[in-house]
Amino acid sequence: MLRQQDVGHRIVVRRIVGIREGRPLFSDALGELVELSETHLTLATAQGPLRVPVAQVHRAKRVPPTRRPTAAAVVALERAADEAWPAPTRDRLGDWLLRSAEGWTGRANSALPVGDPDRPLPAAVDAVERWYAEQGQPAMINTPLPLAAPVGAELDDRGWGSRPPTLVQTVPLPLPGPTAASVVVELATAPSEAWLAVAAGRKGGLPDAARHVLTAVEQVRFAHVYADGTLVATGRGTVTGEGRRWLGLSLIEVVPVARRQGLARRVIHALADWGVSAGATHAFLQVEQRNTAAVALYRALGFTTHHTYLTRVAPH
Repeated sequence: MLRQQDVGHRIVVRRIVGIREGRPLFSDALGELVELSETHLTLATAQGPLRVPVAQVHRAKRVPPTRRPTAAAVVALERAADEAWPAPTRDRLGDWLLRSAEGWTGRANSALPVGDPDRPLPAAVDAVERWYAEQGQPAMINTPLPLAAPVGAELDDRGWGSRPPTLVQTVPLPLPGPTAASVVVELATAPSEAWLAVAAGRKGGLPDAARHVLTAVEQVRFAHVYADGTLVATGRGTVTGEGRRWLGLSLIEVVPVARRQGLARRVIHALADWGVSAGATHAFLQVEQRNTAAVALYRALGFTTHHTYLTRVAPH
């Protein structure tokens, strides 16, 4: 049977989906195990998340990994992503990062447990809980899988909750030729007020800490697409990382009336071209697995999942 050590690995599950003439009917599912509890398991499959009651599992086993990134590669990308989304209030717990940004986005308000926290794991989690209590915020920890599986097991024991899985996806640069080349994408070193308004609408407000997160990166560009003087599409690109230089894509947004015109693709291509000129060799983005429309768009552009993470939330 599966164990917590299997979280973050690809598995195949044969589950019972019905009974016919007294005999069970089976269905197989393949995906990455992102959650395992006493009652359910959750798989990240190509069709989206699949939650299966343990009572329906007939058989489950790991499958051989296909070019899984090394632990060092996951750490390097996670640190590049942190550099691209910098929380204004920061501290360290050994190698772990503690981050706070007035509650604006999970990424900027969660601990990143990569490396050695310089103390036993239970004491490290205690320290994370105290630090966020001092900030007046609920404690959250981002757990890259399978790297942080031991952290996840400790949090399970403490009754921490979990947000939906997030895919960290990557693609080599440059991208193939863009679509809708006639669309003009303006790249600026600072966001316009209209750009910030779109971001505020998507993220539920824009405190002062959010402006720091968005702008406090040495190499950053803000994409603007206008139609009849109105901003209809936005995006943000950063170039960060030591050794391999990563283009980080975020806040790719098209207003509802302008969707299905290829604007998101054009924004991504424009930022990718800038990223190459700034020395980036690969691009990355973070997308919730349940956002199937965005996942399909990125898949069409060549993005594949590098690794997955869960945002874990301390119980009240």
